Amino acid sequence: MGIRILQGLLPLKPREALKDALAGLTLASMNVPQVLGYTRIAGTPVVTGLYTVLLPLVGFALFGSSRHLVVAADSATAAIFSSALSRMAPVASGKYMALVGMLTLLTAALLLLARIFKLGFLADFLSRTALVGFLTGVGVQVGVAMLPDMLGVGVDSHRTLGQLWDVLRGLPNLHPFDFALSAFVVAAILFGRRFAPHFPISMVLVVGMIAASAFFDFAGRGVAVIGPVPGGLPSLRWPDVSWSETLALLPVAASCFVMIIAQSAATSRVYALRHGERVDENADILGLAAANAGAALTGAFVVNGSPTQTAMADNAGARSQFAQLVFAALVVVVLLALTGPLQYLPHCVLAGVVFTIAVGMVDVKGLMAIQRESASEFHLALFTAAAVPCIGVEPGILLAIALSLVGHVRHSYRPHIAMLAPNAEGRWEPRDAQPGVQTAPGLIVYRFGADLFYANADRFADEARELIAKAPSPVRHFVIDAAALTDIDFSAARTFRDLLGELREKQIEVVLGRVSANLRADLEQHALVEALGAEKIFSTLHQALAAVGVDGESSVGPMA
Repeated sequence: MGIRILQGLLPLKPREALKDALAGLTLASMNVPQVLGYTRIAGTPVVTGLYTVLLPLVGFALFGSSRHLVVAADSATAAIFSSALSRMAPVASGKYMALVGMLTLLTAALLLLARIFKLGFLADFLSRTALVGFLTGVGVQVGVAMLPDMLGVGVDSHRTLGQLWDVLRGLPNLHPFDFALSAFVVAAILFGRRFAPHFPISMVLVVGMIAASAFFDFAGRGVAVIGPVPGGLPSLRWPDVSWSETLALLPVAASCFVMIIAQSAATSRVYALRHGERVDENADILGLAAANAGAALTGAFVVNGSPTQTAMADNAGARSQFAQLVFAALVVVVLLALTGPLQYLPHCVLAGVVFTIAVGMVDVKGLMAIQRESASEFHLALFTAAAVPCIGVEPGILLAIALSLVGHVRHSYRPHIAMLAPNAEGRWEPRDAQPGVQTAPGLIVYRFGADLFYANADRFADEARELIAKAPSPVRHFVIDAAALTDIDFSAARTFRDLLGELREKQIEVVLGRVSANLRADLEQHALVEALGAEKIFSTLHQALAAVGVDGESSVGPMA
């Protein structure tokens, strides 16, 4: 396994470095409030948000290949592990933080294994449709979880629906000052995001609220504040977790792993394409492993390639990982000198910042785009979005993967079935295969739109039988357009051989056209070349038609 380092950083010219440094400064001013907010989702102390943009940024800059991907705290992965770990230990407790550290280390190990064995393709099993639905569901869940702090009401439930019910019951007792502060923060951030996207509105609000809280003594007026935040750099430590607890964390780490490689790969591809660059996905996986190992050993939590933070960096003018290194250097300054004022930050303000992050995760445009193009996939996305707040984040991502796989299998099981049939001008063109229609008297040209495997082979054979049985005139030639067939497994080969035997008894000649080299190899492996006859297998459809006495050049339309 060859390892190349600094791919996302070099080459770096002095003029570009200055631009990236300014972009890193802008990114820090916009992003520090967000990483603090992510700790509310993760259930960890506020300072751990700053830790996620320290060693993890350096780790990815060293080993990753993407010049644009920002690896830091992310709401999706934070929601995944917090929902599971909160049932194992009290949130933000020493035990909880040890579990978070081991989970992050396990996630790093899974990413390293994925790099070694090149398992990044596993992310492809989480379809974009399911991912949009999943992230929308996480947005709803996170938004609901922030309502108690925003309104100053108490909740007892850890489930989204239960929390929503507790909030509704507590509305008569809401804290007016908390509600006013959080409403102002949410409105200001959403307004700024819409009309001044490059202005660090979150940072201005957080700094302003800290100053106001200290000056007017918000804590004395009944507003909950964060309290003392430890300063200084994080210390390196190994999570103190038992073997049985480590095993219990593996499924949660696997869920984080899938989300990380799916979301990070999609984000890095988008920005590499936008800037005409190439990205080494294996190197990025190694960079993500290094970033999560750094997070685990410094008391932070799982980090991910964040689409929102990457977009902010790109808009700020970042063109290499040097911008992220500058960001990390500024965080060092904050940790060494500026954590004291954070104690005055009201919980309701931080919850308001997180609520706006949750609003951004509800991808209405993405859902509408899916709805316009595919009603069935839109329903899948909605179902996934509803599942997350109803059954939880971890089961939600497993369901999203399962639904993605079911959608793929369903498409392969029920592919598009077509046949050549004459149009008004007498030319043959593809159309949906329907019993009672044939290509020409005595001839059917049939196309099955997927590979043949054990699940769809009987469907293939049954539809062929039905087309032949209900043809307007006796069929003598059955030509299979094999353009979509690249593979045939053992079970499908047996079914195909049985079909050939039946048609041979009925004196129906079967001919294959547009047979690829891979398909021919499968046909030979399963002895189908012998059963069919080598002289009846052709690389083009015109050759196959000519073999049954049809002038393909004059009869077949251009789409065939």
